[in-house]
Amino acid sequence: MSARPRVVIVGGGFAGLDAARGLRSADVAITVVDRHNHHVFQPLLYQVATASLSPGDIASPIRWILRRQTNVSVLLADVRSIDLDRKCVVLDHDEHLPYDYLVLAPGATHSYFGNQQWSDYAPGLKTLDDALTLRRRMLLAFEEAERESDANRKRHLLTFAMIGGGPTGVELAGALAEIARHTLRQEYDAIDPGSARILLIEAGPTILPSFPQTLRDAARRALRKLGVEVWENAKVTGVEQESLRLGTDHVAAHTIIWAAGVAGAPVGRSLGVPVDRAGRVIVRDDLSVPGHPNVFVAGDLAGFTHQDGNQLPGVAQVAKQQGRHAAANIRRRMAGTATVPFRYRDPGNMATVGRAHAIADFGWARASGFLGWLLWLFVHVMFLVGFRNRLSVLLQWGASYTTYQRSVRLITGTSTSPPSEIRPADGRSSDGTSH
Repeated sequence: MSARPRVVIVGGGFAGLDAARGLRSADVAITVVDRHNHHVFQPLLYQVATASLSPGDIASPIRWILRRQTNVSVLLADVRSIDLDRKCVVLDHDEHLPYDYLVLAPGATHSYFGNQQWSDYAPGLKTLDDALTLRRRMLLAFEEAERESDANRKRHLLTFAMIGGGPTGVELAGALAEIARHTLRQEYDAIDPGSARILLIEAGPTILPSFPQTLRDAARRALRKLGVEVWENAKVTGVEQESLRLGTDHVAAHTIIWAAGVAGAPVGRSLGVPVDRAGRVIVRDDLSVPGHPNVFVAGDLAGFTHQDGNQLPGVAQVAKQQGRHAAANIRRRMAGTATVPFRYRDPGNMATVGRAHAIADFGWARASGFLGWLLWLFVHVMFLVGFRNRLSVLLQWGASYTTYQRSVRLITGTSTSPPSEIRPADGRSSDGTSH
């Protein structure tokens, strides 16, 4: 393999895997580097956090996914930086991995807009570790409330705040409301789980701003029907232990979850090239780094302006298409032909809002309610990696739909620690970098 051009792909997420697959038949030696040994289907992470699915239902080992691709090797390592001059990737233990072509697809991490200290009290959701931490926090809140004798403290323990009204915040709020109102309804003696207060807080004028107004309204109605309090035009100015600030007002909430912003993985800054406010590398129209035509950036780290003048969203379809395009342009470079600009083909946008209710916007058609949920279910199952995962998820969803039960409501770890003492996950990306 050493005699062939060396292609290093940083990140085993959507962009990285599709880049590797796009070079399946190329005469190259590919090394995929990730700090985890598994690929995670991130659109369903919230279902692990809310006890609907197990981690293994939405994750698969990277080596297994690429097992039949003979020109690929997989390396479990932390990527510390990129040395563009020496054309090498700097790994942990000061190892250097040389490349002829590089696809940088390390994903994203949480953005607290310059207030990193908030992460101690409001963890986000990017990795399986994050999902299990959130699941633990939310379930322990009900357990601690069951033991609490003070009525005010009990109400405080049963107050949950989701910061961010995008798809992640909406889906988390809806799923948690279902757990409280239905799944846990008859399981406690001293508390009524249905009395839990769930807040969805959005700084902008509306939740789900990327959706049409009719679908936003449908989602808002569905959330309120579940008992979720939707607060719009409510900018968070501070997050503390068990409380947050909206301007000068304090809101008490025992469990706070951050779903308000993302930033490009910090390894992008090691390139020494311009990045935008979110830390994304500003790439050329062919996804290459300015001045370095053999280096491509794909997925959440790519600061790419769409043909309509807007920044592309950090969603799976963007990452997958960019990964494939980067691979195609590497083939063109190897053949001595010119690269071509990336053009995003928007397949649509979807979000689920609780049991049997979702919204879907395909541009040419829109759906909400049960029909939207069926479309959402089909699309997400088809994009899961592996038949076993697809079958397992379908069975879990079928059981949840008919019984209202969440089969993996397990509190793992040291259960003697109350939720207020649990430290969040470190917020590192699942796609290959350290933060």
